[in-house]
Amino acid sequence: MNYAHFTVAYWCLLVAALLPIGCAALAKWGMFSVSPRQGGYDNHNPRAWLARQTDWRARANSAQANTFEALPFFFAAVIIAHQLQAVQVRLDVFAFVFVVLRIAYVIMYVADMAKSRSALWALALLVNIGILFLGYR
Repeated sequence: MNYAHFTVAYWCLLVAALLPIGCAALAKWGMFSVSPRQGGYDNHNPRAWLARQTDWRARANSAQANTFEALPFFFAAVIIAHQLQAVQVRLDVFAFVFVVLRIAYVIMYVADMAKSRSALWALALLVNIGILFLGYR
């Protein structure tokens, strides 16, 4: 009997799904112990608080939004590649590379390295397109 197993590509889906949460945590880093009256994190109105942030905190929040935007295509590409019976090792490698590129993208975004960030975004998009076509015959 053949049992389904959790592939590396599926683990990459989990990591990619958690990446926006990591970006949000980064944007809020160190502000939980500061009173909201003094500019600290306001859990009663978190979106308004995030909207008022500047510099790296604002960029971390923007990275969060972009990582959410990238999820549907990545999820669909991996699932379609699995359904089309793409070579598993290739799919795993492509998915892993996508996640690494997206993590590097977040780092470049927060560090305000716009050109590097944009290049990583484009590379991740190309890898994602590659994932989609891995099972194409």
